Amino acid sequence: MMISTKGRYALRVMIDLAENYGKGYVPMKEVAERQNISLKYLERILPVLTKNKLIEGLQGKGGGYRLASEPAEYRVGDILRLTEGSLAPVACLSCETNTCERALSCKTLPMWTEFHRLTNTYFDKIALSDLMSS
Repeated sequence: MMISTKGRYALRVMIDLAENYGKGYVPMKEVAERQNISLKYLERILPVLTKNKLIEGLQGKGGGYRLASEPAEYRVGDILRLTEGSLAPVACLSCETNTCERALSCKTLPMWTEFHRLTNTYFDKIALSDLMSS
């Protein structure tokens, strides 16, 4: 499994906003500069985070973005699943119901299922506040 640039950048943006939590709206340009992410790329990530109510945006003077909740309330797993779509290591585990015709006889499915469970459990234990600088 490989986390895409979108997932990694979304985490960086969320950590940046967490480190500025309580300071009002943070301009997208400042986040882009601090995180060395192009504004164009941020314009693809921020709407996803806003639409899913992880962050709030305000346009105009004094506008920008801020977290919708406290940093401790966000889980890395939720952010990654939102931006990656799934953390499944194989296609047959990426859906609610496994529709693979070989599922009942697959010798490796239990291994992939456990790996998927471990991955999700691991990322769900990490809060955004755990990743903030001191």
